[in-house]
Amino acid sequence: MSTPEHSSHFEEKLDETAKILQACQEQHSVTSCFDCSECIGCDTRAKYVRSVYESMSKGETGGFDF
Repeated sequence: MSTPEHSSHFEEKLDETAKILQACQEQHSVTSCFDCSECIGCDTRAKYVRSVYESMSKGETGGFDF
């Protein structure tokens, strides 16, 4: 089971990667990664998706904490 401090770490990382992703989308003049020609294989998007998963699972393997 995760502690509030542990959960907070994942939320902070998610917020950070979301800001980076949004800046990337603005730089490429798109509102969605799927509209970007670099979507497949994009390291920025991969890091964001990973941080979403980690935030939902709180670092645990398996289910999500909604």
